[in-house]
Amino acid sequence: MTELSYLSAGELSSVGTPTLWAVTIAGVLALLVLDFLVTRKPHEVSIREALGWSAFYIALPLAFGAWIWSRFGSQQGVEYLTGYLVEKSLSVDNLFVFMLLLAAFAVPAVLAQRVLLYGIAGALVLRAIFIALGAAALQTLDFAFLLFGLILVATAVKLLRDALSGHEQEVDINKMRSVRLLRKFMPVVEEYHGTRMTIRQQGRRALTPFALVVFAVLATDIVFAVDSVPAVYGITEDPYLVFATNAFALLGLRALYFVLHAALSRLVHLSYGLAIILAFIGVKLGLHWAHGIWSGVPEIPTLASLGVIIGVLVVVTLTSLRATRDREPGDREVVADRQH
Repeated sequence: MTELSYLSAGELSSVGTPTLWAVTIAGVLALLVLDFLVTRKPHEVSIREALGWSAFYIALPLAFGAWIWSRFGSQQGVEYLTGYLVEKSLSVDNLFVFMLLLAAFAVPAVLAQRVLLYGIAGALVLRAIFIALGAAALQTLDFAFLLFGLILVATAVKLLRDALSGHEQEVDINKMRSVRLLRKFMPVVEEYHGTRMTIRQQGRRALTPFALVVFAVLATDIVFAVDSVPAVYGITEDPYLVFATNAFALLGLRALYFVLHAALSRLVHLSYGLAIILAFIGVKLGLHWAHGIWSGVPEIPTLASLGVIIGVLVVVTLTSLRATRDREPGDREVVADRQH
């Protein structure tokens, strides 16, 4: 969004041509199908397998970013890379919640990656819907930037409050709204039956725990979409770049979960960093809105935003590792509860 002139309602620009949109969506769907084929036979994921897929899903968006830079220029290239970094950072927060849910539902290790894949597919659909709604808001509402900024600042305050509370959250499955809702419509059996969502028991169709955990993960996707889409619109107003950054950040989550599973418990200061980043982008959006009213209000360049985001992530990672240097990996298996 940096160094762009203020766009009034109805003047949303994009590098995404119909052909580019079609090719990108087809590519995302092909990658999802590939992931489903990889996980068609439930199995425990080895660290070697996870590292290989993680390397692929990091190299692919970086190569795409290089193409964006060479094809459309440095401004779009920096916006894409900054947006991708923001979305990837927020996706690590997703992994905290996924880790908590998989533990709470006692998901067998062989089924974990299939649960994650359903969650990623659902997140992609929800992000696409929110991106379209966000683009419509930017085209029709002059105060949409201010609204998005307030959402991000409110989210930052909540993250900071949860982090400062210092108490560890645990999930009580029986109190989860998503679980209570499903149980109102269908009975639930106690044991897993592979990746089956339902089974027939005593002449009635019943849900399996696998269906419950998938639905719970999809419910959390809605919460994260509310955070992440305004955040990346704070970096770029281009709906195509917003979609691309979200898609690439999400596609690598399945493998990244197994790479970072032990290390996640050591990132104890991540919530502080994300709170700072979201608040910063919220202020950036507010300044952009104010600049449209009075040109004397300064705006924050995207390149400066990239520097701030990288700096914050480096600092919280180093301080987290220092604070937990005596902790054994996996000692802490809890996260802040953002879904209830």
